[in-house]
Amino acid sequence: MAAFKPYVSDEQKMPEFTFSAVLLGSMLGLVFAASSLYLVLKVGMTVSASIPVAVLAITLYRMFSKYTGLRQSTILENNIVQTAGSAGESIAFGVGVTMPTLLLLGFDMDITRIMIVSVFGGILGILAMIPLRRAFIVKMHGRPGQPGTLLYPEGTACAQVLISGEKAGTTGKTVFIGFGIAFLHKFITEGMGLLMETVKIPFQFINKMAVFSTAMQSELLGVGYIIGYRTSAIMMAGAVLGYLVIIPSIYFIGESSPAIVKPGDKAIGAMSLNEIRNNYLLFIGAGCVASAGILSMLKTLPTIISGVTSSLRSVGSSDDANQTKRRTENDMPMSVVLGGSLLLIILLAVFMTAEVGIAAGVAGAVLVVLFGFLFVTVSARLTGEIGSSSNPISGMTTATLMLTCLIFLALGWQSSSDRLLALSIAAVVCIASSNGGTTAQSLKTGYLVGGTPKAMQWAILIGALLSALVIGVTLIGFNASRTIISTKESNLPKFELTRQEMEQLTQSVEYQGKTYKVWHTRNDALYEPNPAKNYKPRPELTPFKEKRQVFYVDPQTGRLAALRDDAIMGSLTEQDDGSYVKREFEAPKTQVMGIVINGVLKGDLNWSMIGIGAMITIMLELSGVSALAFAVGVYVPIQYSAPIFIGGIVRWLVDRYLAKKAAEEADQKLQAALEAAGDDPAARIQAEQEAKAQAEIDAIRKSETSGGVLLASGFIAGGSLAGVLLGFLAFSDDLPDDLREYEYRKTALVQNASFEEAVSMIAREQLHLSNDKAQPEKGTAEDKRFQELVGEIKSLNRNLVYEFIRIPKGSLLKIPNGLPDYRAEQDMYLKDVALATLGRERKAARIFDNQEQKLASMKPEEATKYYALQPAAIIPKDTAFNLPAKPWSALIGFGVLCALLILVGLGKLFPAPPES
Repeated sequence: MAAFKPYVSDEQKMPEFTFSAVLLGSMLGLVFAASSLYLVLKVGMTVSASIPVAVLAITLYRMFSKYTGLRQSTILENNIVQTAGSAGESIAFGVGVTMPTLLLLGFDMDITRIMIVSVFGGILGILAMIPLRRAFIVKMHGRPGQPGTLLYPEGTACAQVLISGEKAGTTGKTVFIGFGIAFLHKFITEGMGLLMETVKIPFQFINKMAVFSTAMQSELLGVGYIIGYRTSAIMMAGAVLGYLVIIPSIYFIGESSPAIVKPGDKAIGAMSLNEIRNNYLLFIGAGCVASAGILSMLKTLPTIISGVTSSLRSVGSSDDANQTKRRTENDMPMSVVLGGSLLLIILLAVFMTAEVGIAAGVAGAVLVVLFGFLFVTVSARLTGEIGSSSNPISGMTTATLMLTCLIFLALGWQSSSDRLLALSIAAVVCIASSNGGTTAQSLKTGYLVGGTPKAMQWAILIGALLSALVIGVTLIGFNASRTIISTKESNLPKFELTRQEMEQLTQSVEYQGKTYKVWHTRNDALYEPNPAKNYKPRPELTPFKEKRQVFYVDPQTGRLAALRDDAIMGSLTEQDDGSYVKREFEAPKTQVMGIVINGVLKGDLNWSMIGIGAMITIMLELSGVSALAFAVGVYVPIQYSAPIFIGGIVRWLVDRYLAKKAAEEADQKLQAALEAAGDDPAARIQAEQEAKAQAEIDAIRKSETSGGVLLASGFIAGGSLAGVLLGFLAFSDDLPDDLREYEYRKTALVQNASFEEAVSMIAREQLHLSNDKAQPEKGTAEDKRFQELVGEIKSLNRNLVYEFIRIPKGSLLKIPNGLPDYRAEQDMYLKDVALATLGRERKAARIFDNQEQKLASMKPEEATKYYALQPAAIIPKDTAFNLPAKPWSALIGFGVLCALLILVGLGKLFPAPPES
């Protein structure tokens, strides 16, 4: 067979590993790392960043050259940009899947741990892939469909983008347009609230728990377009089973029973849809995801064995006499791989020994490197077969975690620190596997265009290290941006820790000028005896052990003073002042990690529901359906699966049209080749084989590099980064509410009324019911709609109960944020006090809560000086009430995004210049 000739030959000399290329790639990597982290926390999946990074590299370099007069970039520089940039996405995925599990284990996410795990995992993934390059990229290169070859679909498509860009056939305009449209749509929808975020359609013919909903999110539409119809449809099927079959079935069976079914804490008939999901479907979905991940790994056992064998052969022959020194065969030396691996073991052992002792630390370090090399091999092989987006990294991580936990269980290592060690091992392996697959895709791209492997390996190493150093700050920032700290009595159990129990808590925090002890109820600190301190746990602590909560404890009294509800996997949806806080970080695959660790090492796994989920997975596998996407659909909320499915449908429509055109072009080329071959049978057979292979490559290129894919990539980046921005805007007390000031329709109250009466009147008016006091007939469809609307209006206007509290002249109020007391100089409403002191009428609820807390903590003689607030009895006439937004504008806006994807995918809008 003739030797493969890349686009840029060995003999050609041109700029490649330049400062500007590495810098631009690393910066773009940070951008896509943030958007990927956002996606993986939200829906547990992400997509390859190499193609959009390559397009942006070509475009940005051209713009820079045009406006500065400097030279344009070379194709090898653009290849370095995409190589360095692709690392951010893979690091973000590994961190987003594993590190929030700390919250489930009873620990805080600390920046040092995340940074160390990210750095070690990123480096290990690259080191393990270096000896595999010749085996997987060079020796297994071939035509599509040829036995014994690895295609690396995203890597091949990315090479086509770079080559097309070199011929002036690719422009990044489409990506930038998609970015701008998605950013604006996301900001208008979720930032300003001018469009509805989620549209819900109740299926009342089943029961009230059967609700189909879809989020109007551009980034999820883009994800669906890129992963395609097949995967998105399987994911949607999982959502249908979970939300339109399992949840309604649970409610149907338990609606009339007063019994409490664990792990629920109330009767099923009294539960909301979210409570049924969190108590039951969540565990069934976890069983689906965990078993699907393990089965996907078991199916690749032949690949594992083959890959490890190839890797060992590659290591053994890397320095022999036949090793060429051509530019395109110049890898990092094996001394770097072996020396780096040894150094990693030592550093990992030191890091882990500080927390779990020498034996466990060394054992953990060795397990990390062994599992790391094993699963990087699997990841690199699978990436070559099915691509990055379908690579079951989380399944490999679950398998690593399960094996590690079983080893620990056999050794009797079951403490909190041992669970932390198991997570650290899985996290490094997960990041290494993810980055190893990404490295393989990039090396394939470089092999096709003629890049220098050593330069690319250094580029992705730099990109990975930079992303690893920054991703922890981003993750913690995401969590802090929407974390709720509640001091409401309804959120705090009436419970006090003893002095001896508080001594077991080692972490403290400053909150509102006072130092509190921090109690993670999932941590073993209060549940394990401590003979050295003569400490024995109280039985009264046991109920807290089963819940995932974080309390701030008053060190003087032992009273639970505040509840911290993290943004990631949090449950509260409003601040103490009634303001709404969006909780969108479900982190589905993270929760599986926590369930596995706690289930195996603590023995508290709900095996019944986990087993049901596993049986669903087995049923699908027996039906010939790959269950991983289905399992994710069962697990994540249906409103996130629906827009992904819509994107998949749009992609299916576009691909059908493109496939038809590609088939016509392939047939024309085949006929021309057959004519050229004449009557020679061998020549005709060869012409047919080559035409078929070329048609497959052309089909991949047309599909993966069409304008629709570029626009969808822009949607993902724009929508995700707008979500990142909105998350950080939540640090402001006022800006989120100011942005949403015009979110809802308004209506004026026609007469003085109590809050309940006012809401009822407005609901009747909106539904065009009679104005008498009679309610709609109980149990009718009209009554159900009436009750739903009453609940929505109450939720949107609850703050009015506080704003219209009457404050008599001379009343003294405690103002929050350390501001001076306020003395009312005349009769007024509490909203007027809030405006005068805090600058916003809507902050009346904050003053109310602050006054209640201060009075409760004061001595009786001091408390009498302050006015005791009571919720408003009457809401004045002409008060403006918020009304729920109508869904039609949101549907129209989302429909426009879908139409744009179709038109751009078909080449009707923003067509790329023809290739020369």
